[in-house]
Amino acid sequence: MSKREWIEPGLLAKMQWPAWRDALALAHRGVHTAARDRLAYDELLANSLALMLVRQSNRKQSGTPLQGDGSRRARLNLPFPLTGAQQRSIAEIEGDLAQPSPMLRLLQGDVGSGKTVVALSAMLIAVEAGGQAALLAPTEILARQHHETLTRLAAGTGVEIALLTGRDKGRAREAILMGLLDGSIDMVVGTHAIFQDSVAYKNLALVVIDEQHRFGVGQRLMLAQKGRRTPHCLAMTATPIPRTLTLAQYGEMDVSKLDEMPPGRQPIDTRVVAVERQEDVIAAIGRHLEGGQQAYWVCPMVREQENEDLAAAEARHAALQARFGDTVVLVHGQLRPEIKDAAMERFARGEAKLLVATTVIEVGVDVPNATLMVIEQAERFGLAQLHQLRGRVGRGSGKSTCLLLRGPNLSETARERLALMRETQDGFRLAEEDLRLRGGGELLGTRQSGDTPFRVASLEQIQKLLPLAHDDARLLMERDGGLMGERGEAARLLLYLFERDWGVQLLRGG
Repeated sequence: MSKREWIEPGLLAKMQWPAWRDALALAHRGVHTAARDRLAYDELLANSLALMLVRQSNRKQSGTPLQGDGSRRARLNLPFPLTGAQQRSIAEIEGDLAQPSPMLRLLQGDVGSGKTVVALSAMLIAVEAGGQAALLAPTEILARQHHETLTRLAAGTGVEIALLTGRDKGRAREAILMGLLDGSIDMVVGTHAIFQDSVAYKNLALVVIDEQHRFGVGQRLMLAQKGRRTPHCLAMTATPIPRTLTLAQYGEMDVSKLDEMPPGRQPIDTRVVAVERQEDVIAAIGRHLEGGQQAYWVCPMVREQENEDLAAAEARHAALQARFGDTVVLVHGQLRPEIKDAAMERFARGEAKLLVATTVIEVGVDVPNATLMVIEQAERFGLAQLHQLRGRVGRGSGKSTCLLLRGPNLSETARERLALMRETQDGFRLAEEDLRLRGGGELLGTRQSGDTPFRVASLEQIQKLLPLAHDDARLLMERDGGLMGERGEAARLLLYLFERDWGVQLLRGG
């Protein structure tokens, strides 16, 4: 059967709803391989058509071309030369910002590769062009880290940078809101607080989203709607989760890669250790701390629950504190902000030597003297989380180690995941494997990961049939009048049946 014949009959699109429902039920039960392939193909065709419609719509969006003169960027307080990858990424972003259609670009780089400097350069272009820039971070810890870093690097530029989080109240918050509204604040860094209804911007021209997989599509859309015109969007991540990777593969996001590390960075020695050797690990931590270095111990839960065997941070903290004294501090998301901040500050200053935490430290913690990471029950974490947690060490010039403490009964997937962590530190490689292990997430929906978004098509069918569906969708859009005419009418019904009609707008959220 030729590629054209797959779409020409319009079989699925011409079926009445009961018949389509019955065919789908048969396909789900594994009945009639040919019928299942046909339904899978039509589903993939609907997906390809929806993506092409989004691409077409994005090109028609009215954005604001941003061209800076470089005067502020020339005054950046950089303590190191830019890598070739940073220079290349900045040039790619600068080219995008100069276009009238809004940028939608992903900046991928492992922890420590210099994403923040690239983002700052893009934000300065927006300011030089008369606009404002906003950087959205998933946690308050990361937002404060970014604000501190940006303020230090941009100290000589004369740019006004504000921090806005849910903790800001009263007159301080009102002053920030007024500064964003009248334009006296050029850049704002914050959590979800920066896109609440009460926050208005004079001229929001660029949105930077760090660790973009931590935000729902709806949240990202809300921030994008804060501009007078659709703002340019730069998403950043150290490990593209499957959904982002899929977007990139389908061409809806351009990708810049920071594939060079700054001079002096060493690879992290990653080892998998059985839980039976936990006492050996604790003894090794003792020797590590005696040598003047610091360490992390990460648990998957805050406290133990009945009928749960997951490691709890509070119990682990108590045990390690009994062993090593008050140099052990605890951080998790349920602590009051002032207690959490005090613990983090003690650790950052080197007064505390061992930080016990949940995944709240996954992003935004930068302590170069911390060179040992222990992740308890590592098989419970996804690849992206493991990679991010590992990235909390290896941030200085010293050699760092990550110990993945595993339980006794591993599934085949968990075993493969831990083996991959030992094998590679390449974020894109890990994302590709995550895609294979977990599925692609919902490309046109709001799920970020998990099973494939397709109700019929399996991963095997996607590999086999997607190229055909993509080519036929392109023929329909470019040569057959798009959604107009008889075949276009069948295609519209196809989009409706596979629920791709309402989902296309969500892609603008990245």
